[in-house]
Amino acid sequence: MSIQSVNPATGEVAASFEAYSDEKVQSILNDVAGEWLIWKGKAFAERAGLLKKAAELLRSRSSKLTELMALEMGKPISQGEGEANKCALVCDYYADKGEEMLAPTPVEGAGRKAYITYEPLGTVLTVMPWNFPFWQVLRIAAPSLMAGNAVVLKHASNVPQCALAIEEIFKDAGFPENIFRTLLIGARQVESVLDHESVFAVSLTGSEFAGQKVASAAGARLKKSVMELGGSDPFIVLDDADLDEAVKIATLSRYGNAGQTCIAAKRFIVMDGVYDEFISRFADSMDALKVGDPLDRNTDMGPMSSGKLRQELQEQVDRCLAAGGKVLRGGSIPEGIGYYYPPTLVTDILPDADICQEELFGPVAMVFRVSSVDEAVSVANSTPFGLGGSIWSKDENMAEKVAARIRTGCVFINSLVRSDVNLPFGGIGLSGYGRELGTYGIREFVNVKPICIG
Repeated sequence: MSIQSVNPATGEVAASFEAYSDEKVQSILNDVAGEWLIWKGKAFAERAGLLKKAAELLRSRSSKLTELMALEMGKPISQGEGEANKCALVCDYYADKGEEMLAPTPVEGAGRKAYITYEPLGTVLTVMPWNFPFWQVLRIAAPSLMAGNAVVLKHASNVPQCALAIEEIFKDAGFPENIFRTLLIGARQVESVLDHESVFAVSLTGSEFAGQKVASAAGARLKKSVMELGGSDPFIVLDDADLDEAVKIATLSRYGNAGQTCIAAKRFIVMDGVYDEFISRFADSMDALKVGDPLDRNTDMGPMSSGKLRQELQEQVDRCLAAGGKVLRGGSIPEGIGYYYPPTLVTDILPDADICQEELFGPVAMVFRVSSVDEAVSVANSTPFGLGGSIWSKDENMAEKVAARIRTGCVFINSLVRSDVNLPFGGIGLSGYGRELGTYGIREFVNVKPICIG
């Protein structure tokens, strides 16, 4: 089996790699298991020092990493630089705070003396997507390594060069050779990795279908899983919203990374009193976006990652029209090379249409008109997903009350929905379970063990 890196801006194959055989994978897992027996005994200070070195390399190599992202999955370099720097930030964050997060926690009232310890358990399998090919990996790897676990990465098959670059960074930072390894394998080999006795957990970021498959396989083996899956985030614009700021963030959220972001705003729920003005400004903001070569620093939006995903998105747009929707901008595949799709704006879809129960993973915004806060909340919650959401209002007290009614893993008020190293991140419903980042993230993959005396 060949794993290919295809440039989505041209459709040309940039590099090819032979997938690892089952025998090679098992050999690597054995090496990782052996290395972990030593690694788990290392002092926090030593692990933190290595994470600091990894952060330095992520920053010094940001230009190279940014170019890899542009060439393998089409991310504009202006956005790739931010991703590389965020990866360095998460390494620094856990290097600085990880020991404190995992320090024994005293407990009162449970015997003469009681405290909770947090112990490493072995190897974490990470099954990661292509849309943030460095950030998605580092936000799991940094806390896992700081906690004393080992990590093996099964990355998306279209970003093999990014996957190998991550392994190289950890090795060059001075981590033991077999404490972080990239496995160039296909999806069918994931279960054999889970079979290895050293692999105690899996973290997956990806589609609902991929999550069901891997979570089922982990459950059958009684191994822990954390799933960060799709989203259909609501973006609620109330009557008193600052429309200038709301439109700016709406455009950034929906069309950044060519709309291929789990926590992008996807359903724009706008009060009737400001609906027409919001639509007009939103359309103007879309028209100003520059779509083109991701290696051009002036590009706002590059191509989608593959022709297959672009075709699937087009079929969803066609179903929006069949459900009564109207396309105000974009809505069709352009001529020319590369997997480009125009910024697209669709209105007048009924919230209960079947297409509204799906995630549109590309640069397509669906806008809904509502006449009350209660209706806005009802539309926001009328989806099986629950990853993130945002509320736009000058009345922050009221916005907080609305936020409490939204069924999602997080809500941001007058701000871009984002993953932040300080905050737990994850979803509910079809958006998955478990949490990454913050204290919750580093404690997901440890043995939470009370010790009680007397």
